[in-house]
Amino acid sequence: MGSDSGQSTSVWMEVEVPHFAPLSEDVRADVCVIGAGIAGLTTAYLLGREGKKVVVLDDGPIGGGESGRTTAHLSNEIDDRYVEIERIHGPKGAKLAYASHSSAIDLIEKIVKNERIACDYERLDGYLFVPPGDDTSILDDELEAAKRAGFLEAERVARAPLVGFDSGPALRFPGQGQFHIMKYLAGLVRAITRDGGRIYCDTRASDQIQNGPPARVETEKGPTVTADQVVVATNSPINDRWADLFAIHMRQSAYRTFVIGARVPRGSVTKALYWDTGDPYHYVRLQEASGQDSGQEAAHDLLIVGGEDHKTGQADDADARYVRLEAWARERFPMIERVEYRWSGQVQEPADGLGLIGPNPGDAPYIYIATGDSGMGMTHSTIAGMMITDSIMGRKNPWATLYDPARRIGKLGTLRDLVGENVNVAAQFVEYVTSGDVESVEQIAPGEGALLRRGLSKVAVYRDNNGTLHERSAVCTHLGCLVAWNSEEKSWDCPCHGSRFDPYGRVIDGPANMDLPPVEEEK
Repeated sequence: MGSDSGQSTSVWMEVEVPHFAPLSEDVRADVCVIGAGIAGLTTAYLLGREGKKVVVLDDGPIGGGESGRTTAHLSNEIDDRYVEIERIHGPKGAKLAYASHSSAIDLIEKIVKNERIACDYERLDGYLFVPPGDDTSILDDELEAAKRAGFLEAERVARAPLVGFDSGPALRFPGQGQFHIMKYLAGLVRAITRDGGRIYCDTRASDQIQNGPPARVETEKGPTVTADQVVVATNSPINDRWADLFAIHMRQSAYRTFVIGARVPRGSVTKALYWDTGDPYHYVRLQEASGQDSGQEAAHDLLIVGGEDHKTGQADDADARYVRLEAWARERFPMIERVEYRWSGQVQEPADGLGLIGPNPGDAPYIYIATGDSGMGMTHSTIAGMMITDSIMGRKNPWATLYDPARRIGKLGTLRDLVGENVNVAAQFVEYVTSGDVESVEQIAPGEGALLRRGLSKVAVYRDNNGTLHERSAVCTHLGCLVAWNSEEKSWDCPCHGSRFDPYGRVIDGPANMDLPPVEEEK
């Protein structure tokens, strides 16, 4: 889909959530949380329950970033597989990973119950299977690794419960979950404000967050938040871009992932979570449709299917990916009637398979970060809220070392992957000496953008739907890579560390925290 706004819309965004006025004056808090997605709001909620005075800042609406673009799986079967987690982090690390993601689902269930949040929460089974013709021994290896990690209820079954498609052998993981993310966030917001928390939307924090004591967060329009601690929960950290280059940004990579929402007759698909082991892999869940259908109560469900990932800024073929995603889904779910939604989101893939949660390297104990979700954003963000709350309250958390942002990357295979990802980043700077996407602005159609070489520089040129040209520097304000046009999302995406800008150059995703400058301001 895509639009002039630079973002396609997920099914979750149809639910209205509270909106708050921007910060208009200096304020003092115990903790300032930057980011009003699930990580930031979970942290704010838990700290508020502890009696802390919390301020939450977001540069847009509640859940307007990646939280609103999730598929909202709640899983303790890790995307990178327990085989890999055990290989990299050892048996103890795998056990801690299982315990942390299991505890996250339990906490979400507890919050839903205690706060009476009507968010379609439910527990269900999850099924992992291989692509047709692939070796199924990967399932045996994963089952044994999962059991060693503590997932004793996992079992091998003859097939996943797919009607009309034989998946072949599969692993069943009981106790998984799902919910409606925006309804859940709305419930967290109600509880946060009830407990005295203050939330400010449309308030962009500066990337120059001053370390404590006390810590200070300056905002783009002037007002400042002073706090004992700051939590940066912005998908990719926006603070101290150069200081965190080696500690954070070179240890994870941004990927776009694609999703379709397909209409199926109600009851025609067994409600469960589904994943395969393909590369790229696919993930599926069911969501009951709501509202009216031709004057009658809706009698259909939405099958939500994701996959077809690519590195951010390094492909512009979304239509082809959606076609492949739909073809994959129709083969396994022949009851699909039509595709009603499609959108993409962004995940941060850490080099060693686990997130980066805790004190920001060099800024402890005043500034915390939560990043590296690795496709496990719902449980990962909840883990972050639990861990950061424990740390701020002076409690020892059993998972702190496992997710420590300052941990060493030690395994040979992981180091090889890390080097490979950063060689890929370095290769993007070759774009400085290549020609532009077009030779003149006349070649740019309405609603499209392209890079244009102008002397020694490259310019990001967007022609809006009225035919007006908008020109910005093509140099990403994070670390200087050249952005690339994303024709599906109508955005400028950085191929190095995943920063994204709307068609007019306004930043919409970090780690960049400044807009693309006008051409005349480029140095």
